[in-house]
Parts: sequence; structure tokens; C-alpha cells
Amino acid sequence: MIVIDFGTATTFDAVSESGAYLGGLICPGVEISADALFQRTAMLPRVDVKKPTELIGRTTVASMRSGLFFGYVSMVEGIVQRLQRQLTGDVPAVCVATGGLAQAVTADTAIIDYIDLDLTLYGLQMVWERNKEKRPGQ
Repeated sequence: MIVIDFGTATTFDAVSESGAYLGGLICPGVEISADALFQRTAMLPRVDVKKPTELIGRTTVASMRSGLFFGYVSMVEGIVQRLQRQLTGDVPAVCVATGGLAQAVTADTAIIDYIDLDLTLYGLQMVWERNKEKRPGQ
């Protein structure tokens, strides 16, 4: 399984068929990239990250939006494809997206199989259930 968390950072986690964490990748989130363009260049404005109406921007803002959005989607597709090649098995790894920007990005790519915005909460619940019986005095 490949889990992508679209938060402040974009993380890619690989999980084996038996549920073991194999490792992952940490990339800057798209909003951090947008902030870097604004803060590190003298003349570029701050832009919000959203899907542009056209791929080729005709203004600075439209070009920035296009580069941020489609560049980010392409990064996700490329990393998932590389992970799929490395996680060889009988069946391709299932790819699940979670986090604040999951819906925006997944709407523009077919590489993600499922969106689960509550995935982190499910994981925390599993940890709590596994550990509640181990607490002293209970």
C-alpha cells in the first residue's frame, strides 16, 4: 500500500502486505512551494493554490497557478509510479490519499485509488485499542 498525506508536507508511506511500515518520502507541500515563490523572488505575487482553467497561463498569476498545481500533480504521479515499480508483487500497491489537499489533487489524476480524509484518525484509534490493555492499573 502507498499512503499519501497531503498536508504541510506531502508524505508518501509504503506499507507491506503484512502491514509493516517499509519507509517513505517527505516532500514540501504545495502551499510551502507557493510561499517559497513569493518569499524568495522579488516580483512574484502570493497566489492561492487551485486548479487553473488552462494549462498554459497567460498572466504571471495564471502561470504560477498552473506550475504549482500541475507540477504538484505530476510530482505525485511520478513518485507513485516509482514506488509501484519498487513495490513489486502480484498485484500493484493500492494508493490511498489523505490530508487537506487530497481531494483537490486526486480530482486531476487517476493514480490514486482511494481518498480517506479520516485515515489518521483511524490509525490513532488502532494505536489506542492496541495499547489500552497494556496500561498499568487497568
